[in-house]
Amino acid sequence: MTHANQIIVQVGLGKRSYNIVIGPGSLHRMGEHLQALGLSGKVGVVTNPTLARLYGASLKRAIVKAGFTCHVLSIPEGERTKTLRWASSIIDELVKHRFERRSALVALGGGVIGDVTGFAASMYLRGIPFVQVATTLVAQVDSSVGGKTGVNHPSGKNLIGAFYQPSLVVSDTDTLQTLPRREWLAGLAEVMKYGVIADRKFFSFLEDRMEHILDMRETDVQAVVKRCCEIKAKVVAKDERESGLRRILNYGHTIGHALESLSRYRKYIHGEAVAIGMVYEALLAHHLDLCPAAVVDRQRVLIQRTGLPVKMPSYSFSRFWGAMGHDKKVAGGTIHCVLPRSIGNVRVLPLDLRAVRRWHAQVS
Repeated sequence: MTHANQIIVQVGLGKRSYNIVIGPGSLHRMGEHLQALGLSGKVGVVTNPTLARLYGASLKRAIVKAGFTCHVLSIPEGERTKTLRWASSIIDELVKHRFERRSALVALGGGVIGDVTGFAASMYLRGIPFVQVATTLVAQVDSSVGGKTGVNHPSGKNLIGAFYQPSLVVSDTDTLQTLPRREWLAGLAEVMKYGVIADRKFFSFLEDRMEHILDMRETDVQAVVKRCCEIKAKVVAKDERESGLRRILNYGHTIGHALESLSRYRKYIHGEAVAIGMVYEALLAHHLDLCPAAVVDRQRVLIQRTGLPVKMPSYSFSRFWGAMGHDKKVAGGTIHCVLPRSIGNVRVLPLDLRAVRRWHAQVS
Protein backbone atom coordinates (compact mmCIF):
# COMPACT_ATOMS: atom_id res chain seq x y z
CA MET A 1 0.00 0.00 0.00
CA THR A 2 1.36 3.46 -0.84
CA HIS A 3 0.25 6.98 0.00
CA ALA A 4 1.90 10.23 -1.15
CA ASN A 5 5.09 8.44 -2.28
CA GLN A 6 5.13 6.49 0.99
CA ILE A 7 4.90 2.78 1.60
CA ILE A 8 2.88 1.35 4.51
CA VAL A 9 3.68 -2.06 5.98
CA GLN A 10 1.43 -3.30 8.79
CA VAL A 11 2.62 -5.37 11.74
CA GLY A 12 -0.44 -7.48 12.59
CA LEU A 13 -0.66 -8.06 16.33
CA GLY A 14 -4.38 -7.71 17.07
CA LYS A 15 -4.95 -4.74 19.39
CA ARG A 16 -1.23 -4.00 19.33
CA SER A 17 -1.03 -3.78 15.51
CA TYR A 18 0.77 -0.78 14.06
CA ASN A 19 2.01 0.63 10.78
CA ILE A 20 5.52 1.13 9.44
CA VAL A 21 5.64 4.26 7.26
CA ILE A 22 8.50 4.13 4.75
CA GLY A 23 9.46 6.99 2.48
CA PRO A 24 11.27 10.32 2.07
CA GLY A 25 10.08 13.28 4.15
CA SER A 26 7.88 11.26 6.52
CA LEU A 27 9.65 12.71 9.57
CA HIS A 28 8.25 16.15 8.74
CA ARG A 29 4.68 14.83 9.04
CA MET A 30 5.21 13.60 12.60
CA GLY A 31 2.52 15.92 14.01
CA GLU A 32 -0.09 14.39 11.69
CA HIS A 33 1.08 10.90 12.59
CA LEU A 34 0.72 11.57 16.33
CA GLN A 35 -2.73 13.10 15.85
CA ALA A 36 -3.83 10.04 13.88
CA LEU A 37 -2.84 7.87 16.86
CA GLY A 38 -5.24 9.83 19.09
CA LEU A 39 -2.48 11.20 21.30
CA SER A 40 -2.55 14.57 23.03
CA GLY A 41 -0.54 16.80 25.33
CA LYS A 42 3.15 16.24 25.85
CA VAL A 43 5.64 14.55 23.53
CA GLY A 44 9.20 13.74 24.52
CA VAL A 45 11.77 13.29 21.76
CA VAL A 46 14.81 11.23 22.78
CA THR A 47 17.80 11.51 20.47
CA ASN A 48 21.57 12.03 20.44
CA PRO A 49 23.48 15.31 19.91
CA THR A 50 24.24 14.67 16.22
CA LEU A 51 20.63 13.89 15.31
CA ALA A 52 19.33 16.70 17.52
CA ARG A 53 21.44 19.07 15.42
CA LEU A 54 20.33 17.54 12.10
CA TYR A 55 16.63 16.91 12.73
CA GLY A 56 15.69 18.07 16.24
CA ALA A 57 14.37 21.51 15.29
CA SER A 58 12.33 20.39 12.26
CA LEU A 59 10.85 17.43 14.15
CA LYS A 60 9.92 19.62 17.12
CA ARG A 61 8.38 22.18 14.74
CA ALA A 62 6.21 19.48 13.11
CA ILE A 63 5.06 18.22 16.52
CA VAL A 64 4.32 21.67 18.00
CA LYS A 65 2.47 22.73 14.82
CA ALA A 66 0.02 19.88 15.46
CA GLY A 67 -0.78 21.26 18.92
CA PHE A 68 1.53 19.19 21.13
CA THR A 69 4.00 20.38 23.74
CA CYS A 70 7.43 19.01 22.83
CA HIS A 71 10.51 18.37 24.99
CA VAL A 72 13.76 17.21 23.33
CA LEU A 73 16.13 15.11 25.44
CA SER A 74 19.59 14.39 24.07
CA ILE A 75 21.62 11.44 25.37
CA PRO A 76 25.15 10.37 24.31
CA GLU A 77 25.73 8.35 21.16
CA GLY A 78 26.78 4.70 21.06
CA GLU A 79 26.18 1.27 22.54
CA ARG A 80 27.53 2.32 25.93
CA THR A 81 24.40 4.49 26.39
CA LYS A 82 22.23 1.36 26.53
CA THR A 83 22.26 1.19 30.33
CA LEU A 84 19.78 1.33 33.20
CA ARG A 85 21.32 4.66 34.16
CA TRP A 86 20.33 6.30 30.87
CA ALA A 87 16.88 4.70 30.84
CA SER A 88 16.43 6.10 34.35
CA SER A 89 17.57 9.57 33.21
CA ILE A 90 14.82 9.56 30.55
CA ILE A 91 12.25 8.64 33.20
CA ASP A 92 13.57 11.47 35.43
CA GLU A 93 12.77 13.92 32.60
CA LEU A 94 9.25 12.49 32.18
CA VAL A 95 8.59 12.89 35.90
CA LYS A 96 10.02 16.43 35.88
CA HIS A 97 7.76 17.50 32.99
CA ARG A 98 4.75 15.61 34.42
CA PHE A 99 4.13 13.31 31.50
CA GLU A 100 0.80 11.46 31.65
CA ARG A 101 -0.50 8.19 30.23
CA ARG A 102 -1.60 9.80 26.95
CA SER A 103 1.72 11.57 26.57
CA ALA A 104 4.19 9.92 24.21
CA LEU A 105 7.86 9.31 23.67
CA VAL A 106 9.46 9.55 20.23
CA ALA A 107 12.75 7.76 19.63
CA LEU A 108 14.68 9.69 16.98
CA GLY A 109 17.70 7.62 16.05
CA GLY A 110 19.05 4.14 15.49
CA GLY A 111 18.85 0.93 17.44
CA VAL A 112 20.42 2.24 20.67
CA ILE A 113 18.06 5.22 20.94
CA GLY A 114 15.07 3.04 20.01
CA ASP A 115 15.91 0.33 22.54
CA VAL A 116 16.54 2.58 25.52
CA THR A 117 13.60 4.92 24.72
CA GLY A 118 11.20 2.02 24.24
CA PHE A 119 12.34 0.49 27.51
CA ALA A 120 11.80 3.79 29.36
CA ALA A 121 8.34 4.07 27.77
CA SER A 122 7.47 0.53 28.90
CA MET A 123 8.36 1.32 32.52
CA TYR A 124 6.95 4.84 33.00
CA LEU A 125 3.39 4.72 34.40
CA ARG A 126 3.48 1.01 33.47
CA GLY A 127 3.66 1.96 29.82
CA ILE A 128 3.07 5.07 27.70
CA PRO A 129 2.88 5.18 23.87
CA PHE A 130 6.10 5.51 21.94
CA VAL A 131 6.95 6.03 18.29
CA GLN A 132 10.11 4.87 16.55
CA VAL A 133 11.58 7.37 14.07
CA ALA A 134 14.34 5.22 12.60
CA THR A 135 17.28 7.11 11.14
CA THR A 136 19.77 4.27 10.52
CA LEU A 137 19.53 1.38 8.10
CA VAL A 138 19.78 -1.14 10.98
CA ALA A 139 16.85 0.52 12.71
CA GLN A 140 14.74 0.87 9.56
CA VAL A 141 15.08 -2.76 8.51
CA ASP A 142 15.31 -4.43 11.91
CA SER A 143 15.53 -2.97 15.40
CA SER A 144 12.63 -0.47 15.21
CA VAL A 145 10.15 -3.23 14.31
CA GLY A 146 8.93 -5.91 16.68
CA GLY A 147 8.81 -4.38 20.13
CA LYS A 148 12.12 -5.52 21.56
CA THR A 149 13.29 -2.85 24.00
CA GLY A 150 16.05 -2.98 26.56
CA VAL A 151 19.50 -2.16 27.81
CA ASN A 152 22.78 -3.99 28.19
CA HIS A 153 24.35 -5.46 31.31
CA PRO A 154 28.16 -5.53 31.72
CA SER A 155 27.96 -9.33 31.23
CA GLY A 156 26.03 -9.27 27.95
CA LYS A 157 23.82 -7.47 25.44
CA ASN A 158 20.11 -6.88 26.00
CA LEU A 159 19.92 -8.89 29.22
CA ILE A 160 17.50 -6.32 30.72
CA GLY A 161 14.39 -5.40 28.73
CA ALA A 162 10.77 -5.86 27.79
CA PHE A 163 8.64 -6.71 24.78
CA TYR A 164 6.81 -3.43 24.24
CA GLN A 165 5.41 -2.60 20.84
CA PRO A 166 5.61 0.92 19.39
CA SER A 167 2.44 2.71 18.31
CA LEU A 168 4.05 3.56 14.97
CA VAL A 169 7.36 3.22 13.13
CA VAL A 170 8.46 6.01 10.78
CA SER A 171 11.36 5.25 8.45
CA ASP A 172 12.24 8.46 6.65
CA THR A 173 14.64 7.24 3.97
CA ASP A 174 16.00 10.79 3.53
CA THR A 175 17.72 10.46 6.91
CA LEU A 176 19.93 7.69 5.52
CA GLN A 177 21.71 10.32 3.40
CA THR A 178 23.26 11.82 6.55
CA LEU A 179 24.32 8.45 7.95
CA PRO A 180 28.09 7.95 8.32
CA ARG A 181 29.24 5.52 5.62
CA ARG A 182 30.36 2.99 8.21
CA GLU A 183 26.86 2.92 9.76
CA TRP A 184 25.22 2.55 6.34
CA LEU A 185 27.40 -0.44 5.45
CA ALA A 186 26.86 -2.04 8.86
CA GLY A 187 23.11 -1.91 8.27
CA LEU A 188 23.52 -4.01 5.15
CA ALA A 189 24.47 -6.99 7.34
CA GLU A 190 20.93 -7.06 8.74
CA VAL A 191 19.56 -6.66 5.20
CA MET A 192 21.53 -9.66 3.91
CA LYS A 193 20.43 -11.64 6.97
CA TYR A 194 16.79 -11.49 5.82
CA GLY A 195 17.66 -13.11 2.51
CA VAL A 196 19.44 -16.00 4.23
CA ILE A 197 16.73 -16.68 6.81
CA ALA A 198 13.59 -16.29 4.73
CA ASP A 199 13.83 -15.26 1.08
CA ARG A 200 16.30 -16.63 -1.45
CA LYS A 201 14.83 -14.39 -4.18
CA PHE A 202 15.58 -11.36 -2.04
CA PHE A 203 19.14 -12.60 -1.53
CA SER A 204 19.50 -12.92 -5.32
CA PHE A 205 18.08 -9.38 -5.69
CA LEU A 206 20.82 -8.16 -3.33
CA GLU A 207 23.46 -9.98 -5.37
CA ASP A 208 22.12 -8.34 -8.57
CA ARG A 209 21.60 -4.83 -7.19
CA MET A 210 24.31 -4.39 -4.54
CA GLU A 211 26.22 -1.72 -6.47
CA HIS A 212 23.04 0.39 -6.78
CA ILE A 213 22.24 -0.18 -3.10
CA LEU A 214 25.76 0.88 -2.11
CA ASP A 215 25.21 4.04 -4.17
CA MET A 216 21.98 4.60 -2.16
CA ARG A 217 19.70 4.67 -5.20
CA GLU A 218 16.32 5.71 -3.75
CA THR A 219 14.15 3.07 -5.45
CA ASP A 220 16.52 0.27 -4.43
CA VAL A 221 16.80 1.54 -0.86
CA GLN A 222 13.01 1.75 -0.50
CA ALA A 223 12.64 -1.76 -1.96
CA VAL A 224 15.21 -3.09 0.53
CA VAL A 225 13.60 -1.44 3.58
CA LYS A 226 10.11 -2.54 2.48
CA ARG A 227 11.06 -6.19 1.94
CA CYS A 228 12.97 -6.46 5.22
CA CYS A 229 10.03 -4.94 7.12
CA GLU A 230 7.59 -7.30 5.41
CA ILE A 231 9.64 -10.32 6.43
CA LYS A 232 10.11 -9.13 10.00
CA ALA A 233 6.43 -8.13 10.35
CA LYS A 234 5.36 -11.61 9.23
CA VAL A 235 7.73 -13.32 11.67
CA VAL A 236 6.76 -11.06 14.59
CA ALA A 237 3.04 -11.55 13.91
CA LYS A 238 3.52 -15.31 14.22
CA ASP A 239 5.83 -15.19 17.25
CA GLU A 240 5.77 -11.88 19.12
CA ARG A 241 7.76 -13.01 22.17
CA GLU A 242 10.46 -15.10 20.55
CA SER A 243 9.25 -18.51 21.72
CA GLY A 244 9.89 -20.18 18.38
CA LEU A 245 10.01 -18.82 14.82
CA ARG A 246 11.19 -15.33 15.78
CA ARG A 247 14.52 -16.76 16.88
CA ILE A 248 15.53 -17.05 13.21
CA LEU A 249 15.96 -13.25 13.25
CA ASN A 250 19.02 -13.82 15.43
CA TYR A 251 21.04 -15.30 12.56
CA GLY A 252 24.61 -14.03 12.81
CA HIS A 253 23.92 -12.66 16.28
CA THR A 254 25.05 -15.50 18.56
CA ILE A 255 28.65 -15.11 17.40
CA GLY A 256 28.12 -11.42 16.57
CA HIS A 257 27.01 -10.52 20.11
CA ALA A 258 29.91 -12.55 21.52
CA LEU A 259 32.37 -10.53 19.41
CA GLU A 260 30.83 -7.25 20.56
CA SER A 261 31.06 -8.36 24.19
CA LEU A 262 34.64 -9.65 23.84
CA SER A 263 35.74 -6.32 22.36
CA ARG A 264 33.80 -4.41 25.07
CA TYR A 265 31.65 -2.76 22.36
CA ARG A 266 34.66 -0.76 21.12
CA LYS A 267 36.02 -2.61 18.07
CA TYR A 268 32.86 -3.31 16.06
CA ILE A 269 29.56 -1.59 15.55
CA HIS A 270 26.66 -4.03 15.64
CA GLY A 271 26.29 -4.76 11.92
CA GLU A 272 30.01 -5.40 11.50
CA ALA A 273 29.89 -8.04 14.25
CA VAL A 274 26.75 -9.56 12.68
CA ALA A 275 28.48 -9.76 9.27
CA ILE A 276 31.31 -11.79 10.78
CA GLY A 277 28.76 -13.80 12.76
CA MET A 278 26.87 -14.74 9.59
CA VAL A 279 30.03 -16.01 7.89
CA TYR A 280 31.11 -18.03 10.90
CA GLU A 281 27.67 -19.41 11.73
CA ALA A 282 27.48 -20.56 8.10
CA LEU A 283 30.96 -22.09 8.45
CA LEU A 284 29.76 -23.89 11.59
CA ALA A 285 26.68 -25.16 9.74
CA HIS A 286 28.91 -26.46 6.94
CA HIS A 287 31.21 -28.13 9.49
CA LEU A 288 28.15 -29.86 10.97
CA ASP A 289 27.07 -31.02 7.45
CA LEU A 290 23.93 -28.88 7.54
CA CYS A 291 24.69 -26.91 4.37
CA PRO A 292 26.99 -27.06 1.33
CA ALA A 293 30.06 -24.82 1.02
CA ALA A 294 28.24 -22.69 -1.58
CA VAL A 295 25.95 -21.33 1.18
CA VAL A 296 29.04 -20.03 3.00
CA ASP A 297 30.69 -18.74 -0.15
CA ARG A 298 27.70 -16.75 -1.46
CA GLN A 299 27.36 -14.97 1.86
CA ARG A 300 31.07 -14.26 2.21
CA VAL A 301 31.30 -12.88 -1.34
CA LEU A 302 28.24 -10.63 -0.92
CA ILE A 303 29.43 -9.36 2.46
CA GLN A 304 32.89 -8.65 1.05
CA ARG A 305 31.32 -6.65 -1.79
CA THR A 306 29.89 -4.29 0.84
CA GLY A 307 33.29 -3.85 2.48
CA LEU A 308 32.14 -5.36 5.78
CA PRO A 309 34.55 -7.58 7.75
CA VAL A 310 34.39 -11.35 7.29
CA LYS A 311 37.28 -12.52 9.51
CA MET A 312 36.92 -13.27 13.20
CA PRO A 313 39.72 -12.16 15.53
CA SER A 314 41.55 -14.91 17.36
CA TYR A 315 40.13 -15.64 20.80
CA SER A 316 40.76 -18.66 23.00
CA PHE A 317 37.92 -21.17 22.87
CA SER A 318 37.11 -20.70 26.55
CA ARG A 319 36.65 -16.92 26.12
CA PHE A 320 34.68 -17.40 22.89
CA TRP A 321 32.37 -20.06 24.36
CA GLY A 322 31.98 -18.08 27.57
CA ALA A 323 30.91 -14.95 25.68
CA MET A 324 28.31 -16.94 23.72
CA GLY A 325 27.06 -18.38 27.02
CA HIS A 326 26.02 -14.91 28.21
CA ASP A 327 23.67 -14.49 25.25
CA LYS A 328 19.99 -14.05 26.14
CA LYS A 329 19.09 -16.94 23.79
CA VAL A 330 20.72 -19.46 26.13
CA ALA A 331 18.03 -21.86 27.44
CA GLY A 332 18.58 -24.35 30.23
CA GLY A 333 22.29 -23.63 30.07
CA THR A 334 22.33 -24.65 26.38
CA ILE A 335 23.50 -22.23 23.71
CA HIS A 336 21.18 -22.14 20.68
CA CYS A 337 22.30 -20.85 17.30
CA VAL A 338 20.61 -20.12 13.98
CA LEU A 339 22.26 -22.26 11.32
CA PRO A 340 21.56 -22.15 7.56
CA ARG A 341 20.51 -25.19 5.52
CA SER A 342 20.33 -23.22 2.28
CA ILE A 343 19.86 -19.59 1.26
CA GLY A 344 16.35 -18.82 2.52
CA ASN A 345 16.15 -21.70 5.00
CA VAL A 346 17.61 -21.84 8.51
CA ARG A 347 17.19 -23.89 11.68
CA VAL A 348 17.65 -23.03 15.36
CA LEU A 349 19.73 -25.77 16.97
CA PRO A 350 21.43 -26.39 20.33
CA LEU A 351 25.21 -26.27 20.16
CA ASP A 352 27.35 -29.13 21.42
CA LEU A 353 30.45 -27.85 23.21
CA ARG A 354 32.76 -30.54 21.86
CA ALA A 355 31.61 -30.13 18.26
CA VAL A 356 32.03 -26.34 18.46
CA ARG A 357 35.48 -26.77 20.08
CA ARG A 358 36.60 -28.96 17.14
CA TRP A 359 35.25 -26.42 14.65
CA HIS A 360 36.84 -23.49 16.51
CA ALA A 361 40.24 -25.22 16.38
CA GLN A 362 39.92 -25.40 12.57
CA VAL A 363 38.83 -21.80 11.93
CA SER A 364 40.88 -19.91 14.53
